[in-house]
Amino acid sequence: MVKRKIIKINEEKCNGCGECIPNCPEGALQVIDGKARLISDLFCDGLGACIGECPLGAIEVEEREAEAYDEKTVMEKNIIPKGENVIKAHLQHLKSHGEMRLFEQAIDVLKEKGVKISDFFEEVKQACPSGGCPGSALRDMRTKPETVVPTDVAVANVKAKSQLQNWPTQFKLLNPNAPYLENADLLFAADCAPFAYADFHNRFMTGKILVNFCPKLDPYNEEYLEKLKYILEHKNIKSITMVRMEVPCCGGLTSLVENAVRDSGKNIIIKEYTISISGEII
Repeated sequence: MVKRKIIKINEEKCNGCGECIPNCPEGALQVIDGKARLISDLFCDGLGACIGECPLGAIEVEEREAEAYDEKTVMEKNIIPKGENVIKAHLQHLKSHGEMRLFEQAIDVLKEKGVKISDFFEEVKQACPSGGCPGSALRDMRTKPETVVPTDVAVANVKAKSQLQNWPTQFKLLNPNAPYLENADLLFAADCAPFAYADFHNRFMTGKILVNFCPKLDPYNEEYLEKLKYILEHKNIKSITMVRMEVPCCGGLTSLVENAVRDSGKNIIIKEYTISISGEII
């Protein structure tokens, strides 16, 4: 058992309409005794594809002790037997949420089972990542005109301009195949850093692709490590800048980046900045 995100169904709200069922190609949901039921922790990936399809809002994601999700079992028992369209939907689902480790596991199972994937794999590979949650819809904002903003914006009495180059920025939602990652200078920021350092946009974000997460509260250390390693191995990352807080728990950001670079075997420039609670660069 592991603590992870998984679907929870409010039986008082659920009327058994079954509209959530087609949107769970993993086969984790069934209507039993007039209610939608999670039939196996093993089949639920916790990504919540079914949530938006419930007209009564009876489905949510919770974090609890659950059996670990098993991509190989899901592919063999619930995806492959349903045919090409379900396979494609499942792969697009994983890709839209940036779950490249699971995506690659699924491809390995298809190859192992001798399933012909050439007819639809490229379509999935090139699919627009905005097919998933609207909050994770990819946006490349590098082409907007650059704005030079005076450091002391209060004195200059001008409106500061955002230097954000990409969306989403949260590491869980970031698509590791996003085009803006190619030849990018990455900025890894602890969640609190932009709030503590007043001139964060101009000092750190200009010309960089932002990735943020909380080293203490985000329960995805292994997943984040694999995702960053994948990005480093498949994209030509030019440099990585880290901005963390002075508190000890922010050391997880440093460890993540350094371990991923080491495991990838890449020679990448790494810079690290530490922000004090009072908002100064230490």
